[in-house]
Amino acid sequence: MPEEAPAKPLVYDIIREGESAFVKCHGRLVSGLTDDFYADLKDVVSGSRIVILDLKDLTFVDSMGLGTLVRLYVHARGVGCELKLMHLGKQLRNLLKLTNLLSTFSTVEEHGITVA
Repeated sequence: MPEEAPAKPLVYDIIREGESAFVKCHGRLVSGLTDDFYADLKDVVSGSRIVILDLKDLTFVDSMGLGTLVRLYVHARGVGCELKLMHLGKQLRNLLKLTNLLSTFSTVEEHGITVA
């Protein structure tokens, strides 16, 4: 039986500017890689008024990854932070539509926000 290839690591860059934060994600948001991501972003969300997640370079999101995004969204609402998604890939957009979560998450594109 062939061995399963290890998941491409999840890497993210966090840029803070005042009460805003921009997080650029790379790799796969999948089971086994979500705990540290959630812990780091929970702290970022707690100290920000708006957090934008740039998901352009995510190659795959599984149910655990989706659950992590939902947990971040719930935490953000609880602390008065606005969590926005940017550059949804086809796979993630389809996953959000399938689970009826697309309308729950606010996307930067909907609001005409330009991020340089």
